[in-house]
Amino acid sequence: MTDAVTRAQEILSAHRESIDRLDAILIYTLGERFKHTQEVGVLKAEHNLPPSDPAREEKQIARLEDLADRANLDPEFAKKFLNFVIQEVIHHHKQHQK
Repeated sequence: MTDAVTRAQEILSAHRESIDRLDAILIYTLGERFKHTQEVGVLKAEHNLPPSDPAREEKQIARLEDLADRANLDPEFAKKFLNFVIQEVIHHHKQHQK
């Protein structure tokens, strides 16, 4: 194996370690986020509030698109991701209202 290949493998390994660490951060962050949204769902159910808030969702999408743009992440991807998360949250909120 050449020195260049060995160095490339070391760099690849470092990137993969970072990716694994970031994946763990994402999962734990989503878990924390859902913990809060579940509490919101319980609160909404207890007070007979609607499971979704379209005005807030619209503001959140705009905010995340801006954050994504500043983070050099495709804003359309961020919008799709947030929409997915919002739909999951609404699904959980509706379950609490049954």
